[in-house]
Amino acid sequence: MEFLPDISKWTQIILRWGHVFFAILWVGTSFTFNYLDNKLPKNLKEGDIEASGILQHSGYYYKLTRYHGAPLEVPKNVIIWKYTSYLTFLSGVALLILIYYVNADILMVDKRVNENITSTIAILISIGSIAISWIIYNFICKSKLINYKIIFPLVLLIIGTAISFGLTKIYGSRFAFLQVGIILGSIMTMNVFFIIAPNGKKIAFAALNKIKFDLNLSTQAKIRSVHNNIITLLVLFIMLSGHASFIWSSKYNWIILAASAVIFGIIQYYVNYKNSRESN
Repeated sequence: MEFLPDISKWTQIILRWGHVFFAILWVGTSFTFNYLDNKLPKNLKEGDIEASGILQHSGYYYKLTRYHGAPLEVPKNVIIWKYTSYLTFLSGVALLILIYYVNADILMVDKRVNENITSTIAILISIGSIAISWIIYNFICKSKLINYKIIFPLVLLIIGTAISFGLTKIYGSRFAFLQVGIILGSIMTMNVFFIIAPNGKKIAFAALNKIKFDLNLSTQAKIRSVHNNIITLLVLFIMLSGHASFIWSSKYNWIILAASAVIFGIIQYYVNYKNSRESN
């Protein structure tokens, strides 16, 4: 019965397992649907059908259809993918509290970086930076900047780099690096909670009740889904970098983050663009 005194350690390992498991499911569905959106043959002239194709997997064939809006007949048990996002977020928050917030004086605060930061202040800044980052991002997404394919990501990159640099002046280098990943992961979940899932629910309700709905709901949800898809590679890099001290301990770690954001953003954009071109 030696394992009983280490309940906190068992809790942490279970939460870590759950966090990775739910993240795999979330990332998998995100990449799958974005791939299908880009890959399915488009410009079909079949009523409300916008794209259609056949998927082969494990010896079976699946007919896939994407509608411009909603199909004429919608089943009541429409599946809206959201719980993998919520479970990934909640397990991550639990880990953040149990590992970092409880041990903030050791794992978050570094007096060599900022001797005026206490554990309480460090925790409040961590929570506050998540909220402020979401507010700024959401505001920009709802502004006219969203229509500019180069200016929009450039503005986000500049703001994100500034936040990253600021965090390196508050926390120890490892947590400063991790906090950026926490902010990005939180934004991804908030995209699901505040935009993607609610819009999907409104569309499903309207379709079931034969009510005409604003197609901008689909467009808004899709934009945030694409953002999540592009952010994913950077978040994974940040989380894995926690095991590579030569990355987060560098005095140029904020520059590494900015460069990684550009590289992974370009990679994901190219993949999406290439698949989209091949489907047309």
